[in-house]
Amino acid sequence: MTDIFDELQWRGLVAQSTDEAALREALAEGPLTLYCGFDPTAPSLHFGNLVQLVVLRRFQLAGHRVICLVGGSTGLIGDPRPTSERVLKTKEQTASNVSRIKALVRPFLDFEGDNPAVLVDNLDWTAQLSALDFLRDVGKHFRVNQMVKKEAISARLESQEGISYTEFSYQLLQALDYRHLYRTYGCTLQTGGSDQWGNLTAGVDLIHRSEGASVHCFTTPLLVDSAGNKFGKSEGNAVWLSPDMTSPYAFYQYFLNIEDASVVSMLKVFTDRGQDDIAELERQVKEEPFRRAAQRALAADITTLVHGAEATEAVQAASEALFGKGDLAGLDAGTLVDATAELPGADVAVGTTFVDALVAAGLVDSRNAARRAIGDGGASLNNVKVTDQELVLTDEDFLHGRVAVLKRGRKSLAAARLA
Repeated sequence: MTDIFDELQWRGLVAQSTDEAALREALAEGPLTLYCGFDPTAPSLHFGNLVQLVVLRRFQLAGHRVICLVGGSTGLIGDPRPTSERVLKTKEQTASNVSRIKALVRPFLDFEGDNPAVLVDNLDWTAQLSALDFLRDVGKHFRVNQMVKKEAISARLESQEGISYTEFSYQLLQALDYRHLYRTYGCTLQTGGSDQWGNLTAGVDLIHRSEGASVHCFTTPLLVDSAGNKFGKSEGNAVWLSPDMTSPYAFYQYFLNIEDASVVSMLKVFTDRGQDDIAELERQVKEEPFRRAAQRALAADITTLVHGAEATEAVQAASEALFGKGDLAGLDAGTLVDATAELPGADVAVGTTFVDALVAAGLVDSRNAARRAIGDGGASLNNVKVTDQELVLTDEDFLHGRVAVLKRGRKSLAAARLA
Protein backbone atom coordinates (compact mmCIF):
# COMPACT_ATOMS: atom_id res chain seq x y z
CA MET A 1 0.00 0.00 0.00
CA THR A 2 1.33 3.39 -1.00
CA ASP A 3 -1.30 5.48 0.80
CA ILE A 4 -0.28 5.96 4.44
CA PHE A 5 -3.86 6.45 5.62
CA ASP A 6 -5.03 3.26 3.91
CA GLU A 7 -2.21 1.39 5.59
CA LEU A 8 -3.06 2.85 9.00
CA GLN A 9 -6.69 1.81 8.57
CA TRP A 10 -5.73 -1.71 7.52
CA ARG A 11 -3.51 -1.97 10.56
CA GLY A 12 -6.39 -0.88 12.80
CA LEU A 13 -4.73 2.40 13.76
CA VAL A 14 -7.55 4.85 13.00
CA ALA A 15 -10.43 5.40 15.41
CA GLN A 16 -11.58 8.98 14.78
CA SER A 17 -10.56 11.81 12.48
CA THR A 18 -11.75 15.37 12.10
CA ASP A 19 -12.27 15.27 8.32
CA GLU A 20 -11.00 12.14 6.64
CA ALA A 21 -11.49 13.41 3.08
CA ALA A 22 -9.63 16.65 3.80
CA LEU A 23 -6.85 14.77 5.60
CA ARG A 24 -6.44 12.36 2.70
CA GLU A 25 -6.24 15.29 0.30
CA ALA A 26 -3.58 16.97 2.47
CA LEU A 27 -1.55 13.76 2.62
CA ALA A 28 -1.78 13.36 -1.15
CA GLU A 29 -0.52 16.88 -1.79
CA GLY A 30 2.88 16.10 -0.34
CA PRO A 31 4.72 15.69 2.96
CA LEU A 32 2.98 17.30 5.90
CA THR A 33 4.17 17.91 9.44
CA LEU A 34 2.53 16.06 12.33
CA TYR A 35 3.15 15.64 16.02
CA CYS A 36 2.27 13.54 19.02
CA GLY A 37 2.85 14.45 22.65
CA PHE A 38 3.97 12.29 25.57
CA ASP A 39 3.55 13.52 29.13
CA PRO A 40 6.29 12.58 31.64
CA THR A 41 3.92 11.44 34.39
CA ALA A 42 6.20 8.43 34.99
CA PRO A 43 9.93 7.72 34.48
CA SER A 44 9.12 5.67 31.38
CA LEU A 45 6.62 5.37 28.59
CA HIS A 46 4.51 2.22 28.61
CA PHE A 47 3.06 -0.22 26.12
CA GLY A 48 0.09 2.04 25.32
CA ASN A 49 2.43 4.89 24.32
CA LEU A 50 4.18 2.55 21.90
CA VAL A 51 1.17 2.75 19.57
CA GLN A 52 1.79 6.46 19.06
CA LEU A 53 5.53 5.99 18.56
CA VAL A 54 4.78 3.40 15.89
CA VAL A 55 2.37 5.81 14.18
CA LEU A 56 5.02 8.56 14.11
CA ARG A 57 7.55 6.06 12.80
CA ARG A 58 5.25 4.96 9.97
CA PHE A 59 4.59 8.55 8.93
CA GLN A 60 8.32 9.34 8.90
CA LEU A 61 9.08 6.25 6.81
CA ALA A 62 6.37 7.44 4.40
CA GLY A 63 8.24 10.74 3.97
CA HIS A 64 6.29 13.01 6.31
CA ARG A 65 7.91 15.32 8.88
CA VAL A 66 7.33 14.22 12.47
CA ILE A 67 7.62 16.07 15.76
CA CYS A 68 7.84 14.19 19.05
CA LEU A 69 6.78 16.37 21.97
CA VAL A 70 7.67 15.60 25.58
CA GLY A 71 5.42 17.54 27.93
CA GLY A 72 7.64 19.26 30.44
CA SER A 73 4.81 21.68 31.22
CA THR A 74 1.72 19.51 30.68
CA GLY A 75 3.42 16.83 32.77
CA LEU A 76 3.34 19.26 35.69
CA ILE A 77 -0.47 19.34 35.41
CA GLY A 78 -1.50 15.90 34.20
CA ASP A 79 -4.25 14.92 31.80
CA PRO A 80 -7.57 14.50 33.67
CA ARG A 81 -8.32 10.92 34.52
CA PRO A 82 -11.97 9.86 34.41
CA THR A 83 -12.13 8.88 38.09
CA SER A 84 -9.91 11.01 40.31
CA GLU A 85 -7.47 13.89 40.54
CA ARG A 86 -3.83 13.20 39.83
CA VAL A 87 -1.16 13.66 42.46
CA LEU A 88 1.05 16.40 41.05
CA LYS A 89 4.70 15.56 40.46
CA THR A 90 7.34 17.98 41.69
CA LYS A 91 9.23 20.07 39.16
CA GLU A 92 12.35 18.02 39.89
CA GLN A 93 10.53 14.71 39.32
CA THR A 94 9.02 15.97 36.08
CA ALA A 95 12.39 17.24 34.79
CA SER A 96 13.97 13.87 35.54
CA ASN A 97 11.15 12.04 33.73
CA VAL A 98 11.50 14.38 30.74
CA SER A 99 15.18 13.51 30.40
CA ARG A 100 14.49 9.78 30.56
CA ILE A 101 11.66 9.91 28.03
CA LYS A 102 13.66 12.04 25.58
CA ALA A 103 16.34 9.35 25.58
CA LEU A 104 13.73 6.60 25.32
CA VAL A 105 11.98 7.87 22.18
CA ARG A 106 15.13 8.49 20.14
CA PRO A 107 15.64 4.91 18.85
CA PHE A 108 12.13 4.81 17.35
CA LEU A 109 12.63 7.76 14.99
CA ASP A 110 15.40 9.01 12.72
CA PHE A 111 16.78 12.29 14.05
CA GLU A 112 19.80 12.41 11.75
CA GLY A 113 18.75 11.56 8.18
CA ASP A 114 17.47 13.57 5.22
CA ASN A 115 14.08 13.93 6.89
CA PRO A 116 15.01 14.22 10.57
CA ALA A 117 12.44 14.05 13.32
CA VAL A 118 12.21 16.96 15.77
CA LEU A 119 12.15 16.52 19.55
CA VAL A 120 10.61 19.36 21.56
CA ASP A 121 9.62 20.15 25.16
CA ASN A 122 6.53 22.32 25.67
CA LEU A 123 8.06 23.84 28.80
CA ASP A 124 10.26 25.85 26.44
CA TRP A 125 7.34 28.00 25.26
CA THR A 126 5.09 27.94 28.35
CA ALA A 127 7.55 28.62 31.19
CA GLN A 128 7.85 32.31 30.36
CA LEU A 129 4.12 32.77 29.65
CA SER A 130 2.30 34.79 32.33
CA ALA A 131 -1.15 33.79 33.57
CA LEU A 132 -2.62 37.02 32.20
CA ASP A 133 -1.10 36.46 28.77
CA PHE A 134 -2.33 32.86 28.77
CA LEU A 135 -5.88 33.88 29.66
CA ARG A 136 -5.94 36.73 27.12
CA ASP A 137 -4.22 34.91 24.25
CA VAL A 138 -5.56 31.37 24.70
CA GLY A 139 -8.42 31.34 27.19
CA LYS A 140 -10.48 33.92 25.29
CA HIS A 141 -10.88 31.48 22.37
CA PHE A 142 -12.57 28.79 24.49
CA ARG A 143 -16.19 28.52 25.64
CA VAL A 144 -16.77 26.82 28.98
CA ASN A 145 -20.07 25.31 27.82
CA GLN A 146 -18.13 23.46 25.12
CA MET A 147 -15.25 22.49 27.40
CA VAL A 148 -17.52 20.75 29.91
CA LYS A 149 -18.89 18.53 27.16
CA LYS A 150 -15.51 16.86 26.66
CA GLU A 151 -15.75 13.26 27.78
CA ALA A 152 -12.96 13.38 30.37
CA ILE A 153 -14.34 16.61 31.87
CA SER A 154 -17.99 15.54 31.96
CA ALA A 155 -17.08 12.25 33.65
CA ARG A 156 -15.28 14.09 36.42
CA LEU A 157 -18.02 16.68 36.83
CA GLU A 158 -20.48 13.88 37.46
CA SER A 159 -18.23 12.24 40.05
CA GLN A 160 -18.23 13.02 43.76
CA GLU A 161 -14.68 14.37 43.60
CA GLY A 162 -15.34 16.82 40.78
CA ILE A 163 -12.40 18.38 38.95
CA SER A 164 -9.91 21.09 39.87
CA TYR A 165 -9.43 24.19 37.75
CA THR A 166 -5.87 22.95 37.15
CA GLU A 167 -6.93 19.76 35.38
CA PHE A 168 -9.91 21.49 33.77
CA SER A 169 -7.42 23.79 32.04
CA TYR A 170 -5.26 20.96 30.70
CA GLN A 171 -6.92 20.97 27.28
CA LEU A 172 -5.99 24.65 26.84
CA LEU A 173 -2.33 23.83 27.37
CA GLN A 174 -2.42 21.01 24.84
CA ALA A 175 -4.24 23.28 22.39
CA LEU A 176 -1.50 25.87 22.88
CA ASP A 177 1.08 23.21 21.96
CA TYR A 178 -0.63 22.52 18.65
CA ARG A 179 -0.85 26.21 17.82
CA HIS A 180 2.80 26.79 18.71
CA LEU A 181 3.90 23.90 16.49
CA TYR A 182 1.61 25.15 13.71
CA ARG A 183 3.18 28.61 13.88
CA THR A 184 6.77 27.38 14.29
CA TYR A 185 6.94 24.27 12.09
CA GLY A 186 3.80 24.42 9.95
CA CYS A 187 2.40 21.41 11.80
CA THR A 188 -1.09 20.52 10.54
CA LEU A 189 -1.78 17.08 12.04
CA GLN A 190 -1.87 15.77 15.60
CA THR A 191 -2.29 12.13 16.63
CA GLY A 192 -3.14 10.49 19.93
CA GLY A 193 -5.12 7.75 21.64
CA SER A 194 -8.90 7.79 21.40
CA ASP A 195 -9.16 8.92 25.03
CA GLN A 196 -7.38 12.11 23.91
CA TRP A 197 -10.00 13.14 21.35
CA GLY A 198 -11.23 16.11 23.38
CA ASN A 199 -7.71 17.47 23.87
CA LEU A 200 -6.84 17.02 20.19
CA THR A 201 -9.94 18.78 18.91
CA ALA A 202 -9.30 21.64 21.35
CA GLY A 203 -6.11 22.37 19.42
CA VAL A 204 -7.90 22.17 16.08
CA ASP A 205 -10.50 24.66 17.36
CA LEU A 206 -7.88 27.06 18.75
CA ILE A 207 -5.98 27.18 15.47
CA HIS A 208 -9.18 27.71 13.53
CA ARG A 209 -10.30 30.57 15.79
CA SER A 210 -6.98 32.36 16.26
CA GLU A 211 -5.27 31.62 12.93
CA GLY A 212 -8.23 31.14 10.61
CA ALA A 213 -6.70 27.87 9.41
CA SER A 214 -7.99 24.31 9.14
CA VAL A 215 -5.81 21.57 10.58
CA HIS A 216 -6.32 17.90 11.30
CA CYS A 217 -6.21 15.28 14.02
CA PHE A 218 -6.96 11.60 14.31
CA THR A 219 -6.89 9.06 17.10
CA THR A 220 -5.93 5.42 17.41
CA PRO A 221 -8.12 2.86 19.19
CA LEU A 222 -7.27 1.85 22.73
CA LEU A 223 -5.86 -1.67 22.77
CA VAL A 224 -8.12 -4.09 24.63
CA ASP A 225 -8.28 -7.86 24.92
CA SER A 226 -11.24 -10.06 24.01
CA ALA A 227 -12.86 -9.23 27.36
CA GLY A 228 -12.56 -5.49 26.79
CA ASN A 229 -9.73 -4.96 29.29
CA LYS A 230 -6.86 -2.63 28.46
CA PHE A 231 -3.66 -4.30 27.38
CA GLY A 232 -0.45 -3.25 29.02
CA LYS A 233 -1.75 -3.60 32.55
CA SER A 234 -1.14 -6.47 34.92
CA GLU A 235 -2.54 -6.03 38.41
CA GLY A 236 -2.19 -2.28 37.97
CA ASN A 237 1.40 -2.36 36.68
CA ALA A 238 2.15 -1.12 33.19
CA VAL A 239 4.35 -2.95 30.72
CA TRP A 240 7.09 -0.32 30.54
CA LEU A 241 9.38 0.38 27.60
CA SER A 242 12.41 1.17 29.79
CA PRO A 243 14.44 -2.00 30.46
CA ASP A 244 15.09 -1.03 34.07
CA MET A 245 11.33 -1.03 34.75
CA THR A 246 10.24 -4.01 32.62
CA SER A 247 13.16 -6.24 31.66
CA PRO A 248 13.52 -7.30 28.00
CA TYR A 249 12.87 -10.88 29.13
CA ALA A 250 9.61 -9.99 30.90
CA PHE A 251 8.65 -7.80 27.93
CA TYR A 252 9.23 -10.69 25.49
CA GLN A 253 7.31 -13.15 27.66
CA TYR A 254 4.34 -10.78 27.92
CA PHE A 255 3.84 -10.79 24.15
CA LEU A 256 4.68 -14.46 23.83
CA ASN A 257 1.65 -15.12 26.03
CA ILE A 258 -0.84 -12.84 24.24
CA GLU A 259 -4.17 -14.57 23.67
CA ASP A 260 -4.98 -15.98 20.22
CA ALA A 261 -7.92 -13.60 19.81
CA SER A 262 -5.63 -10.54 19.98
CA VAL A 263 -2.35 -11.58 18.42
CA VAL A 264 -3.22 -10.83 14.78
CA SER A 265 -4.39 -7.29 15.53
CA MET A 266 -1.17 -6.71 17.48
CA LEU A 267 0.92 -7.98 14.58
CA LYS A 268 -0.75 -5.38 12.37
CA VAL A 269 -0.17 -2.57 14.85
CA PHE A 270 3.37 -3.25 16.04
CA THR A 271 5.20 -5.03 13.24
CA ASP A 272 6.19 -4.16 9.67
CA ARG A 273 4.90 -7.48 8.37
CA GLY A 274 2.77 -7.22 5.24
CA GLN A 275 -0.69 -8.53 4.46
CA ASP A 276 0.42 -11.90 3.06
CA ASP A 277 2.73 -12.65 5.99
CA ILE A 278 0.11 -11.72 8.57
CA ALA A 279 -2.58 -13.68 6.71
CA GLU A 280 -0.39 -16.79 6.93
CA LEU A 281 0.18 -16.27 10.64
CA GLU A 282 -3.57 -15.79 11.10
CA ARG A 283 -4.14 -19.11 9.35
CA GLN A 284 -1.71 -20.80 11.72
CA VAL A 285 -3.51 -19.31 14.73
CA LYS A 286 -6.74 -20.90 13.51
CA GLU A 287 -5.38 -24.24 12.31
CA GLU A 288 -2.27 -24.81 14.46
CA PRO A 289 -2.70 -22.68 17.60
CA PHE A 290 -0.49 -25.01 19.67
CA ARG A 291 2.57 -23.87 17.68
CA ARG A 292 2.02 -20.24 18.75
CA ALA A 293 3.79 -19.08 15.60
CA ALA A 294 2.01 -15.71 15.61
CA GLN A 295 2.91 -15.05 19.24
CA ARG A 296 6.54 -15.93 18.59
CA ALA A 297 6.65 -13.59 15.61
CA LEU A 298 5.00 -10.79 17.58
CA ALA A 299 7.25 -11.21 20.62
CA ALA A 300 10.40 -11.25 18.48
CA ASP A 301 9.42 -8.26 16.34
CA ILE A 302 8.19 -6.00 19.13
CA THR A 303 11.09 -6.81 21.45
CA THR A 304 13.52 -6.03 18.62
CA LEU A 305 11.71 -2.76 17.97
CA VAL A 306 11.89 -1.67 21.61
CA HIS A 307 15.09 -3.28 22.88
CA GLY A 308 17.11 -4.22 19.79
CA ALA A 309 18.05 -7.44 18.02
CA GLU A 310 20.81 -8.38 20.48
CA ALA A 311 18.47 -8.21 23.47
CA THR A 312 15.88 -10.27 21.58
CA GLU A 313 18.40 -13.00 20.83
CA ALA A 314 19.42 -13.05 24.49
CA VAL A 315 15.89 -13.41 25.82
CA GLN A 316 15.04 -16.06 23.24
CA ALA A 317 18.07 -18.04 24.36
CA ALA A 318 17.00 -17.61 27.99
CA SER A 319 13.47 -18.75 27.23
CA GLU A 320 14.75 -21.81 25.42
CA ALA A 321 17.19 -22.57 28.22
CA LEU A 322 14.54 -22.31 30.94
CA PHE A 323 11.71 -24.13 29.20
CA GLY A 324 13.63 -26.27 26.74
CA LYS A 325 17.06 -27.81 26.79
CA GLY A 326 19.25 -24.79 26.15
CA ASP A 327 22.48 -23.92 27.92
CA LEU A 328 21.72 -21.98 31.09
CA ALA A 329 25.39 -21.50 31.80
CA GLY A 330 25.77 -19.70 28.49
CA LEU A 331 23.38 -16.88 29.46
CA ASP A 332 24.85 -13.55 30.53
CA ALA A 333 24.29 -12.55 34.15
CA GLY A 334 21.72 -9.82 33.45
CA THR A 335 19.54 -12.01 31.24
CA LEU A 336 19.75 -14.90 33.70
CA VAL A 337 18.64 -12.71 36.60
CA ASP A 338 15.81 -11.20 34.55
CA ALA A 339 14.66 -14.62 33.35
CA THR A 340 14.53 -16.09 36.84
CA ALA A 341 13.17 -13.00 38.60
CA GLU A 342 9.54 -14.09 38.31
CA LEU A 343 10.18 -17.72 39.24
CA PRO A 344 9.16 -18.94 42.68
CA GLY A 345 12.11 -19.84 44.83
CA ALA A 346 14.07 -19.24 47.98
CA ASP A 347 17.41 -18.04 49.28
CA VAL A 348 19.70 -21.05 49.54
CA ALA A 349 23.23 -21.30 50.93
CA VAL A 350 26.17 -23.21 49.51
CA GLY A 351 26.21 -26.62 51.18
CA THR A 352 22.43 -27.05 51.13
CA THR A 353 21.33 -30.46 49.89
CA PHE A 354 19.48 -30.60 46.59
CA VAL A 355 16.61 -32.29 48.45
CA ASP A 356 16.31 -29.37 50.88
CA ALA A 357 16.59 -26.86 48.03
CA LEU A 358 13.64 -28.48 46.26
CA VAL A 359 11.59 -28.21 49.43
CA ALA A 360 12.65 -24.64 50.19
CA ALA A 361 11.84 -23.53 46.66
CA GLY A 362 8.35 -24.98 46.91
CA LEU A 363 8.71 -27.55 44.12
CA VAL A 364 7.83 -30.35 46.55
CA ASP A 365 6.19 -30.33 49.96
CA SER A 366 8.52 -32.71 51.78
CA ARG A 367 11.96 -34.33 51.69
CA ASN A 368 10.37 -37.68 50.89
CA ALA A 369 8.60 -36.14 47.89
CA ALA A 370 11.92 -34.64 46.79
CA ARG A 371 13.67 -38.01 47.00
CA ARG A 372 10.85 -39.64 45.03
CA ALA A 373 11.17 -36.99 42.30
CA ILE A 374 14.91 -37.62 42.08
CA GLY A 375 14.42 -41.38 42.07
CA ASP A 376 11.85 -41.13 39.28
CA GLY A 377 14.29 -39.08 37.17
CA GLY A 378 12.06 -36.01 37.32
CA ALA A 379 14.34 -33.46 39.00
CA SER A 380 17.15 -31.40 37.52
CA LEU A 381 19.66 -28.74 38.49
CA ASN A 382 20.52 -26.15 35.80
CA ASN A 383 18.93 -28.45 33.19
CA VAL A 384 21.06 -31.44 34.26
CA LYS A 385 19.14 -34.42 35.61
CA VAL A 386 19.99 -35.22 39.23
CA THR A 387 20.21 -38.87 40.25
CA ASP A 388 22.15 -38.52 43.51
CA GLN A 389 19.73 -38.03 46.42
CA GLU A 390 22.60 -36.83 48.62
CA LEU A 391 23.78 -34.13 46.21
CA VAL A 392 24.96 -30.91 47.89
CA LEU A 393 24.94 -27.52 46.14
CA THR A 394 28.37 -26.00 45.56
CA ASP A 395 29.57 -22.55 44.48
CA GLU A 396 29.70 -23.74 40.87
CA ASP A 397 26.00 -24.59 40.89
CA PHE A 398 25.05 -20.92 41.37
CA LEU A 399 25.39 -19.49 37.86
CA HIS A 400 27.26 -16.19 37.80
CA GLY A 401 27.39 -16.54 41.57
CA ARG A 402 23.68 -15.66 41.71
CA VAL A 403 21.13 -18.39 41.05
CA ALA A 404 20.64 -22.10 40.46
CA VAL A 405 17.64 -23.24 38.43
CA LEU A 406 15.68 -26.14 39.88
CA LYS A 407 13.16 -28.14 37.89
CA ARG A 408 10.65 -30.84 38.74
CA GLY A 409 9.04 -32.51 35.76
CA ARG A 410 8.94 -30.57 32.52
CA LYS A 411 7.32 -27.31 33.55
CA SER A 412 7.74 -26.75 37.28
CA LEU A 413 10.63 -24.31 37.73
CA ALA A 414 12.09 -22.51 40.71
CA ALA A 415 15.11 -20.36 41.49
CA ALA A 416 17.57 -21.12 44.28
CA ARG A 417 19.11 -17.71 44.90
CA LEU A 418 22.49 -17.65 46.62
CA ALA A 419 22.00 -16.57 50.24
